[in-house]
Amino acid sequence: MTLPEPPRCAFASDNAAGAHPAVLEAIARVNAGHALAYGDDEETRRCERAFDELFGRDVSTFLTFNGTGGNVMALTSLVRPGDAVVCTDWAHINVDETGAPERIAGCKLIDVACPDGKLTPDHVAEQATALGVPHHAQPAVVSITQSTELGTLYSIDEIGAICEVAHRHGMRVHMDGARIANATAALGGTVETLRAMTVDAGVDVVTFGATKNGALAAEAVVYLDRALASRAAYVRKTVTQLPSKMRFVAAQLTALLDGDRWIDLAAHANRLAGAMYERTATIDGVEHDGPPTVNSVFPTLPPRAIEPLRSWCFFWDWNPARHQVRWMTAWDTTEHDVERFAAGVTAILASHN
Repeated sequence: MTLPEPPRCAFASDNAAGAHPAVLEAIARVNAGHALAYGDDEETRRCERAFDELFGRDVSTFLTFNGTGGNVMALTSLVRPGDAVVCTDWAHINVDETGAPERIAGCKLIDVACPDGKLTPDHVAEQATALGVPHHAQPAVVSITQSTELGTLYSIDEIGAICEVAHRHGMRVHMDGARIANATAALGGTVETLRAMTVDAGVDVVTFGATKNGALAAEAVVYLDRALASRAAYVRKTVTQLPSKMRFVAAQLTALLDGDRWIDLAAHANRLAGAMYERTATIDGVEHDGPPTVNSVFPTLPPRAIEPLRSWCFFWDWNPARHQVRWMTAWDTTEHDVERFAAGVTAILASHN
């Protein structure tokens, strides 16, 4: 069997992509001379102003190194001893952060079974029955992921409904936005889209992801309700997420926010995931549950073909019991990458049927 050359990039994760050239240029730009540490510099202030403009209001923005650290910081600042965080059983804070929220924030995670990766208002209301019972951890925060680990999306109305129920019961709402750019691009592709699903919907705190969307190492915890940020500066240091040379983190985010580059890059990744779905949907042996909404595709493959295909172009398993894998596109994926990958899938599956 003669295989085509593998694509220039693997489809394992958008985390595998490099940094966008504008990000690298921004890092080089702020590397000249000296600047005061820990955010007392003009580049960080410029970035904070950019987030105010992005959300259309004065917000409190705290820059961090990575998504897990951002999530842990956000949750730590929102919970007290005896509190719990309601999330899905698929949530990154539940399955992919090595227990960090529970160990560091000291809160119980109440992981609700959600086959589509999405909480509902009924889930929140059901957990609220524990409020006031001294033998139960007190649900204090609802954490939703947008877009979800399963590549699904909350609609703006769904987020608003969750926030309404949560607030009615005195809970705060945290959004894990590791791929908030992909969600924004998929739901409308404008700054107004972002505001509608966060500020206008009632979300209190957002972990704003950028590393998966062209940054080198840059995330932000954004308090849309500024009153909740009263101790955030101390919490960030406590959870080891205070960059000393913060201008290098700030410059990355400013570069991505400039001209809505962050939305354009995510829209490109989403579009290429759609192209991957279309190019592989007709290949004998590839089964899809449906077209992707963001930049992840979850096909089911013949079991004998998975390892040969993975050896040719790496990707991760998703649900081994179903022989389901995950293919992800990124800001730098090209049409040629997708075409070459589809050609390899065709050749390998034909030889393993």
